[in-house]
Order: sequence, then structure tokens, then C-alpha cells
Amino acid sequence: MGLLLGIDIGTSSSKGVLVRDDGTLVAQAVRAHATASPRPGWAEHDAEEVWWADFTALAAELTATAPEPVGAVGVSGIGPCLLPVDAAGAPLRPAILYGVDTRAGAEIEAQTARYGAEAVLAQCGSPLTSQAVGPKLEWLRRHEPEVYARTRRWYMASSLLAHRLTGAYVLDHHSASQCTPLYDLRERRWIADRCEEIAPGLDWPELVWPADVVGEVTAAAARETGLPAGIPVVAGTVDAWAESTAVGATGAGDLMLMYGTTMFLVNVVEQPVSSPKLWGTAGAFAGTYCLAAGMATSGAVTAWLRDLTGSDYATLAAAAARVPPGAEGLLMLPYFAGERTPLFDPDARGLVHGLTLRHTRGHLYRAALEATAYGVRHNLAAMTEAGGDPARLVAVGGGARELWTRIVSDVTGRAQQIPRHLVGAAYGDAFLAAVGAGRAAPPDIAAWNPVESTVTPDPAAAPVYEELYAYYLDLYPATRTVAHALAARQHADA
Repeated sequence: MGLLLGIDIGTSSSKGVLVRDDGTLVAQAVRAHATASPRPGWAEHDAEEVWWADFTALAAELTATAPEPVGAVGVSGIGPCLLPVDAAGAPLRPAILYGVDTRAGAEIEAQTARYGAEAVLAQCGSPLTSQAVGPKLEWLRRHEPEVYARTRRWYMASSLLAHRLTGAYVLDHHSASQCTPLYDLRERRWIADRCEEIAPGLDWPELVWPADVVGEVTAAAARETGLPAGIPVVAGTVDAWAESTAVGATGAGDLMLMYGTTMFLVNVVEQPVSSPKLWGTAGAFAGTYCLAAGMATSGAVTAWLRDLTGSDYATLAAAAARVPPGAEGLLMLPYFAGERTPLFDPDARGLVHGLTLRHTRGHLYRAALEATAYGVRHNLAAMTEAGGDPARLVAVGGGARELWTRIVSDVTGRAQQIPRHLVGAAYGDAFLAAVGAGRAAPPDIAAWNPVESTVTPDPAAAPVYEELYAYYLDLYPATRTVAHALAARQHADA
């Protein structure tokens, strides 16, 4: 029957795995890439040089020494994104990325006024924010009319890969549910009149579920990738939902906490839940719903500190571990690229408060980890307030290491389960491929990826974090006016 191939296109790297039917990880590979930011607030990927080149390179690397051929393929990627293509399927510009790309602020305001904030939230599950595809499509039509005039279809990372492999033009329901205000969450369909008004003349992808088989690897794709022609390919989805699948956060009350370049939270709920502070979406499997949250930065801030200090993660983590909880009076706002949930403020800015001459790089690194933990706590509170049910927390991602997870549990007062495999979305892609090919039963992946440890909060750390979390909540509104003024200057100077 062959191995299961899963490949995920991330913000700063792509990952691939080969897996057996029982979940055994046979091989894995990583390929780093850059995210372009040609202007402040813009984030882009070249679809040929990043998405497709990474897929073909990872497929070739993984299959070169594989003990048997690949039998099914699953894909995922960052999203929601917007890649316009012409009638021949050729990309017309770099892909506009998810909520970290904040260029469409005017379009967000215009569409909110046009359709009504409450009406959009009720029908689509999410407010109009930088995460939504609708404003990005309108931005393209208004600001790059020559590109839009040639545009016939559009893709996200996962849907482009599925198309290149099979020729299908599809989008999974979860990804579509992040295309606010164009998708009706309760009726699970495109809203035709809004689609035509916002993006007239475009073809719209057929809606499917992430584990649905959408075609087979074509002869042309086989030549480019080295994969066997004729093997099934599933639709795939946005990386965070593949990652949630990978760790078994698929039942009501489960919450996946993804430690990556950005921090992402996915809480599975029984019925559609909406909040102006969060995203309400379709789930990875038919009939499921989610309440989601995402910070604009997390690992990106630690990478910034690593580069700024000329150090490495292990050295910085060791130094931070020697600093007591609270970083000896150092408090950081992690809004270095604005903030997504629960603020939805692209002009929020990073802040390090309380600095003295005695603070070291270890203090700064610990303050950065604590800042992301405060952000997680802030989002968990917003989920509970909205009617979500974050009962069981499962950690995943490259950043789910001992110190960071320990700090998050101490700050939130919540235990986190750590599964055997932390490779993330690519592993979930392989499971979705197994489901689609009839080789695994959805949605339980526990037999593949059991929980191996649990991080529990330290009661001794609670008092200091309770005090500092209150300061954290106060610090943003106290500095927002200045942050916005500085953001305006940054935009003007760009």
C-alpha cells in the first residue's frame, strides 16, 4: 500500500515526513526559506520558489532512501493566503500571507461598514481582520488592477499543492471558513453575491473536506516530484488544523497550543461559536467547529533576540532558566508585528518595560517567553468568555520545549500534554492522507501519537505571575496611543 507522505509549508520553513500505517515515523526532512516583507506590514511568499520548490525538494529527499514507495499524499500550509493565478495557472505575483500581512486595513474598514460587523460575525463566525481573505482580494483589485485583470483563480498553499499534484481546483471547508466575509459557516457554502461583489469574474474553488481525496498524482507531477503516478492526494488544510490533527486535539474541549514562529490556539467546540476577539471556523473533519486564536509573533521574537545577541537558542534558554519567574521586574509586550487575537490591532508595537543596567540577555529571553505566555493566557480567557471549552491543552511545534512549556503552564495555571511526536502539521497531513485512502479511521490519532508526558504548573510561581499578568493587561492600553503614533511614523518612513 506504500508509505504516507505529509508535507507542510510553514512561515519560515517547510517540513515533510514519511509515515507507516501504524504511525511509525520513517523519515523526516526540513527546508528553510525566507518570508519577504517588501514594505512594513506586508508578508509574502513566492509560490514557485517557496511552496512548490519546497514540496518537490522535500519529496525528492524523503523518497530517495525510502524503504518502499509512497502510497498516498497529504499537504498543508500557512493560511489563509491569497495567490492570484492567470488562466494558465501561473502565479501573477507573490502570495499575500495570512494575518501577519496587514496591508488591507482600508478594505477591512470598508467591508465592515458595507456588510455590518454583527452580520458578518453572525454569518461567517469571525470579524473582518487582517486574517481574512475578502479584504485581501479587494486590496488586489484596487491597488494592482493590472494583476487583477489577469486573475482567473486563486489559491492557498495547500490548495496550490493539491492542484499541482492532481489538477483539481478545490479548497477545504476549514480554509474557506477563514475567507471572511465570503463563506457562510453554518450553511458551509460560498456567499455568491459577496464573492461577485468583492472579486468579480473569478472562478471559485469547489469546497471539500481536508481528508477528501481530490485526485491522483498526474504523470506530469510524477516527473517533477519523483512520486508514483496514480496515488491518491487529499485536499489538505491550513497548517494549524493539520497540526491540531497531529496531536489528537480533535474532540470537543480539546485545545491545541502550537509553539512556532507565531503562537496559535485551536479549541474544538460542539457548535459554531463566535466572538469579535477570536475566529470561529469549520474544523478539520466534517461536522466539527473550532474557536481559534493566534498571536502575531512568539518564536519570531525569540529568533529576533537570538540574532540581535549573536547567540543561539540553547545558550539563551540556559541563561533564561537561571533567571527567576518574573525576570526580576522585566515585562515585555510581544506585539513586534502588531497583534492578532484578542486585540486585532496591526499597529500595536513591541515593548520592553522595566529595563535596568543589571538586566542581561537571559532576562530578556525569559521576558520574551513570559510575554508569549501572558498572550496565551489572554487568549484562553477570551475563549472561555466567548463560550469555548479549552479543557485539555496539548502542546505541539518546534518550540514546545521544556522551559517554554513550563513557563506557559506556570503563567496560565494549566497543565499541557506533550505527545510522542512533535513534528507537527506534516505528521497530521500523513494522517489525513491515511484517512482519505481508507487506511485510518478519523478523527482519533491516539494510536499513532500517544501522550508521553504532562507539564503541570508550579504553584510557587503563581503569585508573581498573577501580579505581572495584571500589569501585562494594563500595559497595552496605557501605551496604545504612543504605539499607534510610532506605527504611523514607521508607515510614513517606509
